[in-house]
Amino acid sequence: MSVQRAKAAVPEAAWVKSSYSTGNGGECVEVAATTEAVLVRDSKQPAAAHLAVGPDAWDGFVRMAAGR
Repeated sequence: MSVQRAKAAVPEAAWVKSSYSTGNGGECVEVAATTEAVLVRDSKQPAAAHLAVGPDAWDGFVRMAAGR
């Protein structure tokens, strides 16, 4: 695993908040897809660092989380 500290230039409009977000202060994530990775960040701290995972890893995570 490698750690990259550079900040990706992703327009704010590209970030999508979880549909499970209630707006009641719960933990939420936002994701943005680029040509190279899927970016994941904390919706309460959008200026903080984010995770970048490869498309195959993201697909595997989503399938596992959905129970498929």
